[in-house]
Amino acid sequence: MFRKKIILLFLIIVSVNLTAQQKSYNILISFDGFRWDYPNRGITPNLEFIKQHGVHANSLKPCFPTKTFPNHYSIVTGLYPQNHGIIANTFYNPITEKMYRIGDTTAVRDPQNYIGEAIWETAKRQGVITASYFWPGSELTLDYRRPDYYEKYDHNRAYSKRIEGVLNWLKLPFNQRPKLITVYFDATDTYGHKFGTNSPEVTQSIMQLDSLIGKLFDGLKSLNLYDSTNVIIVSDHGMTDVDNVRIINIEEMLSGTKQKIVDSGPVMYIFPDTDDDKSKIYNLLKASEKNYKVYYREEIPEYLNFSKSFIIPPILIIAEPGWSLITNREVKKYNNMSVGGNHGYDNNYIDMHGIFFAIGPDFKTGYTCGTIQNIDINPLLAELLHIIPNQNIDGKFERIEFLLKNY
Repeated sequence: MFRKKIILLFLIIVSVNLTAQQKSYNILISFDGFRWDYPNRGITPNLEFIKQHGVHANSLKPCFPTKTFPNHYSIVTGLYPQNHGIIANTFYNPITEKMYRIGDTTAVRDPQNYIGEAIWETAKRQGVITASYFWPGSELTLDYRRPDYYEKYDHNRAYSKRIEGVLNWLKLPFNQRPKLITVYFDATDTYGHKFGTNSPEVTQSIMQLDSLIGKLFDGLKSLNLYDSTNVIIVSDHGMTDVDNVRIINIEEMLSGTKQKIVDSGPVMYIFPDTDDDKSKIYNLLKASEKNYKVYYREEIPEYLNFSKSFIIPPILIIAEPGWSLITNREVKKYNNMSVGGNHGYDNNYIDMHGIFFAIGPDFKTGYTCGTIQNIDINPLLAELLHIIPNQNIDGKFERIEFLLKNY
């Protein structure tokens, strides 16, 4: 009898170990600036395949402001930008008196700028290996805040090399392989900015990115990992067309006041020198409020989730979609531009929405839903990794759990 119990216990332990080993791999892919409706153009066969055989959301709602770094970090932290610290691609921190710019490597890698906990940090604490082939927040100078494997951002790195790098991580010995890999591609954002959303260049970039999915699938099949890998494809935001007619020179309007103006385009941040300047600037902007909205920080609408941080400026200006807020030095730039694209506007504007597609052993088949929120991807990833998610987040698993087979 005792021997039978020992054998039974042994079989249970073996079964548990086998189950642990059978956890799926997960690849999170970002197509920067890939608008929610780009897959409807009939030029994305691989996304269409995922739609038919996996899950698909009509759109992925980003956080405000609908910019690249804030939303990539919201995806991996499950936090609104007001709570994770990266409130824009370019912003001023009034406490440290330093600027953050995405082109500034020192700022981008400084852990002080990143208040949130990325999914790879949560996973690392629980013994799960992760990797990142480019993702905002993945290059921090503190080891424990980075993925186990990561690449320093190289904008010109060939897309084929990025796919190859992902597959190489999956060729590592079993106990060294990452269970989560993030990878980033910029094409639709880059060409959308330069040429506008309906340009031949954007059409070509849509097809190029879609083809990468096929190459990844082929690589997974060659490794015999296709059936055990979840592939999730998202975008950080959408894109809308802008031109040189719909511009508002804010600096010209504020002549005679003292202030620091940060950023331009869809959103502008104003740091007045004094309280007198603050009220004067606000009143000037309010009196001429057309094709934009101006707010004191405490007036910012609750639905934007963008007022509860000391980094957010005393005065915020948000342009209407398609309009651009500019300074004197940008007049020449816009005069030389006939048409282009931009993002950063109110996240309820549909052109700012991105995509969500997923396929793999843990996802339903042929399932389409409405709009989902990007902050809910963090707890979704935690579920896929079988780890306990960070409890102090804005994302909610119950808003997205219906995409999985077991729910």
